[in-house]
Amino acid sequence: MEVYYELNKQTDMSLCLGFFDGVHLGHQVVIKNAVNYARQNGGKSALITFIEHPLCLLHGFEIGYISTLEEKLSLIEGLGIDFVYVLEFNRELADKTAYNYLKEVLIDNFKPKSITTGFNHFFGMHRQGNTKFLYEHQDEFGYKYFEIPPITYKDTVISSSVIKEFLSKGDIYTANKLLGHRFAFESVVQSGQKIGRTISFPTINLEYPMSMVKIPYGVYSVEVEVESKRYKALANWGLKPTVNNTLNPTFEAHLLDFSKNIYGEAVRVEVIEFLRNEIKFLSVKELQKQIAKDIASINQ
Repeated sequence: MEVYYELNKQTDMSLCLGFFDGVHLGHQVVIKNAVNYARQNGGKSALITFIEHPLCLLHGFEIGYISTLEEKLSLIEGLGIDFVYVLEFNRELADKTAYNYLKEVLIDNFKPKSITTGFNHFFGMHRQGNTKFLYEHQDEFGYKYFEIPPITYKDTVISSSVIKEFLSKGDIYTANKLLGHRFAFESVVQSGQKIGRTISFPTINLEYPMSMVKIPYGVYSVEVEVESKRYKALANWGLKPTVNNTLNPTFEAHLLDFSKNIYGEAVRVEVIEFLRNEIKFLSVKELQKQIAKDIASINQ
C-alpha cells in the first residue's frame, strides 16, 4: 500500500471515500467493495481520507478519535487497498461546491471507474454532495457508484459515533464487536515511579494518546504486543489513588510472564475488557490482594 499526503494523478481508480475513524465493520464493507471492484476489473483501488476530521475546521470541534492515524492506516492496509490519500482538510476544500469537489478533486486526479461510499457520506460546501448526488453524476463522468447500506450489529447501526459512546461508557466488549477488531493504540514505554515493583507487580508506563476518545478510569484486561510477541496484561488507567497523589492520569500495564526492561520502546496495546472501577484501597496490602484477583480473572 502506498500512502500519499497530497493529490497526484492515478487514473482508472476504484475509489472509496470517508474519514474511516476506527475502520469499523461498516467501513470495512465500503473499503472491500472498492478493492473487489478493482480486482474484478483489472484495476487499482484508492482511498481518500483526511488527517483531521472536517468538523475540526468547520465547527472548531475537538474530536476524540477511535484510532490514531497510524492505526487507521495499518487497518486499511490489511484490507488490500493499493493507494491511500491522507489529505489536509483546509478552507480551500471546504469552500468547494459538491460539483467542483467531484470534478476538480476526484475526476481530474483519478478518472475513477467506480466510487464507493457509505450511506451517510456527505461532501462539498454546506454538505451539498451526498449519495444521491453521486448517483446522478455517474453518466456525466463515467464512473459506477456504489452506496453501501447501513451495517448493523444486534439492531444497532454501526457508526464511529456509536462506537465512541460505548467506549466512553467502558463497554469495550460491544465497541470491539462493532469495530470487528480490538480498540488499540501504540505508545512508547516511559520511566515511571517504579511503585509497581515494590508491591510485586511491576508495570510498564504508557502515555494514553491525547487525540483518542477517553475510556473511563479503571482496570482493564489488555494484550500488549512487544517486539511482535503478545502478552496478556492487567492495565490500570487513571490516577492510582491508593499509591499516588497526582492529577495526571497514567496508563500502566502489568504484563504476565514478562520481565524485560523495555524503556523507550514502542508497544501496541489492545483493550479487551473493562474489569472494575479504580478504587482507593485502605492499604497497599488490600491493593495487592485485589490485583492478584484481577490477574487470576484474566489468566483463566
